[in-house]
Amino acid sequence: MNKKKKKSENTIAENRRARFNFELTNKFEAGVSLEGWEVRSIRLGKAQIAEAYVLLKDKEAWLIGCHVNPLANSNKENDPTRSRKLLLNKKELAEIFKSTQQKGQTCVPTKLFWKNNLVKCEIALATGKQGRDKRQTIKARDWDRQKARELRARNKK
Repeated sequence: MNKKKKKSENTIAENRRARFNFELTNKFEAGVSLEGWEVRSIRLGKAQIAEAYVLLKDKEAWLIGCHVNPLANSNKENDPTRSRKLLLNKKELAEIFKSTQQKGQTCVPTKLFWKNNLVKCEIALATGKQGRDKRQTIKARDWDRQKARELRARNKK
């Protein structure tokens, strides 16, 4: 009876903690500069962005902490957590820079996904949640689960 949500076919990895720890506002779609072995490894589903963050410097955006496991049959040494450049246009970069200069705003990666055989990263401008906001999120989630249980119980009768 326990059904798990299936990830859509084009989703590679999600950063679910970002939605819990931050209030996400604007979302951007950025290309990711990858090497060949990284793309092959990502096709096998060996990528994680749970610990990743976006660094903005010198009018460029970098994805740092994204872990891509190297292939087992590789003959050269590959760095699984190297910094990867995010490909955004100038207007998007300017908007992100301007927003992150404000107090409390940051930029976090939320999802890696495929789009027309290209690896894209969804990044979002975010404001950190405080403890009481997180508790409210947990309460709302629990209430939604309870509502779903009660509706299922009513429909079975």
